[in-house]
Amino acid sequence: MRSNRAKVRAVSMAATLPMLAGALALGIPAAHAADHPLRDLLAGTRPAWATAKADKGATSDGARVSVRVYLAGKDAAGLAAYAKAVSDPDSASYGRYLTAKQAQARFGATKAQVAAVKSWLTAAGLKVTGVTRHYVSVSGDVAAAEKAFGTQLHDFAKGSKTYRAPASAASVPQGPADAVLAVTGLDNAPHMATHDDQLPPPDTVFRNAGPFSSYYGSNTASTLPDAYGKKIPYAVKGYTGKQLRAAYGAGKRTGKGVRVAITDAYASPTIAYDAGTYAKRHGDAAWKTGQLHQSLPATYTNTEDCSASGWYGEETLDVEAVHAVAPAADVTYVGAASCMDGDLLDALGKVVDNHLADIVSNSWGEVEAAQTPDLAAAYDQVFQLGAVEGIGFYFSSGDDGDEVASSGTKQVDSPANSAWVTAVGGTSLAVGKSDSYLWETGWGTDKANLSADGKSWTDFPGAFTSGAGGGTSRTVAEPGYQRGAVPDALAKANGAGGNRVVPDIAAIADPNTGFLVGQTQSSPDGRKQVYSEYRIGGTSLAAPVIAAVQALAQEARGKAIGFANPAIYAKYGSKVYHDVTDNPTGKGLAVARVDFVNGYDATGGLATSARSLGKDSSLSAVKGYDDVTGVGTPASGYVESYRRR
Repeated sequence: MRSNRAKVRAVSMAATLPMLAGALALGIPAAHAADHPLRDLLAGTRPAWATAKADKGATSDGARVSVRVYLAGKDAAGLAAYAKAVSDPDSASYGRYLTAKQAQARFGATKAQVAAVKSWLTAAGLKVTGVTRHYVSVSGDVAAAEKAFGTQLHDFAKGSKTYRAPASAASVPQGPADAVLAVTGLDNAPHMATHDDQLPPPDTVFRNAGPFSSYYGSNTASTLPDAYGKKIPYAVKGYTGKQLRAAYGAGKRTGKGVRVAITDAYASPTIAYDAGTYAKRHGDAAWKTGQLHQSLPATYTNTEDCSASGWYGEETLDVEAVHAVAPAADVTYVGAASCMDGDLLDALGKVVDNHLADIVSNSWGEVEAAQTPDLAAAYDQVFQLGAVEGIGFYFSSGDDGDEVASSGTKQVDSPANSAWVTAVGGTSLAVGKSDSYLWETGWGTDKANLSADGKSWTDFPGAFTSGAGGGTSRTVAEPGYQRGAVPDALAKANGAGGNRVVPDIAAIADPNTGFLVGQTQSSPDGRKQVYSEYRIGGTSLAAPVIAAVQALAQEARGKAIGFANPAIYAKYGSKVYHDVTDNPTGKGLAVARVDFVNGYDATGGLATSARSLGKDSSLSAVKGYDDVTGVGTPASGYVESYRRR
């Protein structure tokens, strides 16, 4: 299985201090300190790793610094309150969205605020390099940055490397303080490349070996050992749109008249050809002229650190999955200049500022510990602006279960942890003959290899490999829409006050019951590029599938759904959801997989394994809400439940 959920890299402070979040919180709390009588401190701007022990001394005054000062706007509390009201089905303001122009006029930064921020920064000796609706970017030397932000910048050891960071919390003069939401870039861990890079060619071709099942259980691995007391089926070759539409109750809806945006980093150079070829081969509706758009940056950065070519498959999956499930929806791909937070925020801001779509699918993220108060505030502001415009954001919940195996700490992922987005968890999906829905489990995989003599599975059920992300946030307060649905054992796992629990809803994610995609890839020798198809999964698949289902639901409603969580939880416990559990048949479940060792042909040999289903680290899919699948997956009736009566 190839990596199939893109990682975002933070370019800001690495502190992990608690932040205010939830229904009405937006920015970082500013503290008025006795030793800074005319300045407001920015909490969390000194990274946790910038300790006295790691301090290697002052950064050279002449070293260069690039900083973004995110703008708070003129009514942060009002923005959050309005976003909540227009998203709540029980509110008199439900669905009374603003245009992008109206939202900016009512909640955006004023000319006076921008002028105050620019004046403060330039007076300190920094040069303004850009002004957007969301931030003022500046650059200059360390001495100027220290003067502007009232702190000293030092070099600190972090692991085997050395990075720059504030030696104490940064601060803002009281004059422009009310205009400042957050500051990023005072530390440079990790370093963000500033030169322009060319996009690399696609990765080496990846293929699945087979044998396969065409639908779940169609091809039994009769010559392989039993698992859970019975013969098991081979993994499906990869479900197609027809099968997924049937599983999630699409009916006759196609997403007609609905706009869906997809954000990722970089851009596949062959996306139009690949999407068109795939649709033709698998019976999806042909793409109409002008139905697929791309909005791309002028230049790209950090292509090596971000493994740019790996993002091509992410874009391909997202575009093809949305079209397969909602074939008439208009799709706009918005590519970021890199996988860094600042560039991804720019891509999200572009969607909101220009209202490019009502539904936004995002298959990327990072562990919550990597998120910082400044970044959380900047992301939440974009999400809230989207909500008041009737735009809903859908984020994959992660592919490493509780994250213990990958990070050593039980935690959720961000931005899926935001109280202002719909976090999408994952399942293993069984679609039977004639496209019948059989069952789902929470996605979590244990892998056991075939023994050397071929008579047993070694250490069955084997080791955990991957699973849907989920759990309880440590930094985001419990949103009102989760109360009454999320059990206290989860909501209060990290504190009596209650916290946000992830995910909200789920869909197919397990690569062992995954989706078939088509992509142009490089031959093993790199001499040519060829179109090929392979099975893929991850919550990178679940997010665009749910986004597409929401497009069908919006078609049924006849109006934008916007930020969907209040509506999603209002339907909790009803028959419009499949209530997914880890043991839907009462017996253990597994599929057999045969893979090319080298990833593309049999010259390197074959590897056979049994992949157990419903084994997600410490997380469990149980009856009712759970931290693997949320409220469940869309069932027949979900799409039409949005129809206005």
